[in-house]
Amino acid sequence: MSKHLEEKIQNEIQQRVFEEEEKKHQREGDLASHEALSEVSGLSPQEIEQIAKNVRQEMLQQEQARKKFVRNSIIAGIVIIVLFTGTLMFQYNHIVSLNEEVQTKWGQVENVYQRRLDLIPNLVNTVKAYAEHEKELIQMLTDARAQAGGVLNLSAESLDMQALQQFQAAQNQLSSALQRMMVLVEDNPNIKADQNFLALQAQLEGSENRIAVERKRFNEAVQAYNSYIKRFPRNITAGLFGFNQKAYFQADAGAEKAPNVTF
Repeated sequence: MSKHLEEKIQNEIQQRVFEEEEKKHQREGDLASHEALSEVSGLSPQEIEQIAKNVRQEMLQQEQARKKFVRNSIIAGIVIIVLFTGTLMFQYNHIVSLNEEVQTKWGQVENVYQRRLDLIPNLVNTVKAYAEHEKELIQMLTDARAQAGGVLNLSAESLDMQALQQFQAAQNQLSSALQRMMVLVEDNPNIKADQNFLALQAQLEGSENRIAVERKRFNEAVQAYNSYIKRFPRNITAGLFGFNQKAYFQADAGAEKAPNVTF
């Protein structure tokens, strides 16, 4: 047998002897304590031992109850955190989806307004060929187009009431200039008979109809988004992640119908 193994065995024997002596001293101490209590209380050592067992059992049960309470509290806390996190994630993802829908609809609004802007240079050139003397009106339409184009590329994230009102005012100014141009065309039979103008007229009328449709769809998407984030407790989630209410298109007088550009 190796020396290292012998030392390990001896150490193990000494440790066990030490533990047995400790237990013996504890039993002797308990016995002495019980005898002392017996003299004081008049109870037998066996009765005192039974009382001690009952006390130890009660203390053990209390400790087990405390551990169970702590364990149940931890489990309940984890469940609450999981439920809260799940609810928060669901609400956040749904707000993101609604916000994306608003952005998509806004993109469509900008597309149809851009289509109208793209038609105006050809319209101006056609009118110029017959009404060169109407330079002031032509310049007004050109300036209105430039101003409307300058506010066209708005982000759906920045659509507060002020930004949308500025956008709408610029587009309304362009619509007003177009209407004045059409009054001029009405008095000029040569322009009305031009095939290029007739094609532009049809495209412009189509653009105005599309603008009305896309604005309505945009407002519906904004309503769904705003209604969702304003309700409790989703308003808390929206506030945590910086989702704010978005502005609607406000109807102008007579805006329930697309402008009439037919001659």
